[in-house]
Amino acid sequence: MNDSSTKLSGRCAVVTGGSKGIGLAIATKLAEAGAKVFVCGRSRTAVRDAVGLLGERGSAFGEACDVRSEEQVRQMLDEAIRQMGGIDILVNNAGIGIMGKTVEEISGDEFRQTIETNLLAVFYTCHYAIPAMRVGGGGYIINISSLAGQNAHPRMAAYNASKFGLNGFSEALMQEVRHDGIKVSYICPGSVNTYFGGDTPSADKAWQLQPEDIAQVVLDLLEMDPRALPSKIEIRPSRPPR
Repeated sequence: MNDSSTKLSGRCAVVTGGSKGIGLAIATKLAEAGAKVFVCGRSRTAVRDAVGLLGERGSAFGEACDVRSEEQVRQMLDEAIRQMGGIDILVNNAGIGIMGKTVEEISGDEFRQTIETNLLAVFYTCHYAIPAMRVGGGGYIINISSLAGQNAHPRMAAYNASKFGLNGFSEALMQEVRHDGIKVSYICPGSVNTYFGGDTPSADKAWQLQPEDIAQVVLDLLEMDPRALPSKIEIRPSRPPR
């Protein structure tokens, strides 16, 4: 058994948006390291398929959940606690990106969906997971943000606003719960080779980060000595096109 398996063996992890892309890569790393993993996503079929894949690597559970609904999030976390016995790790990965529209062009519903998915949903999961972490003696919350949370871009106002908000929320939460033995970190990736935001993975985009790169950062954070807290991580492609 490797050191990662020793440290995470039996730990209970929830990964939102864990049925594909970055979320599935994170869930896979955690399962391979010995953690019990619970994933959620909006598609029942995708969640079922992800649980089947993760089950080949470790202990896996899952449930369909629209994280924009506070009640669905509460029920999902209750189910995760029921099936795993607690929550030690929460990875808030679920997110959407509506790109290429100006403030004048984007609809109110599209703006609202972005804020609800990328920011309000993180509040919901943290709100209900923190008491369970306290009962268990501590835990780790990792929020997947973006470099767009600190660098504004035209035609990305809704996404920028949601990720700027997520970064501020993460910083405040980190200070609130650190003395309860709960760590909070947020990861700000640059370009990742996934289908997110209408992008398409392809060989000519191999210079981009891969989902597994973000998953490795999550694993590295969880392996840090308890005394150390890297609260913010930036990761970007090492050799983007000139």
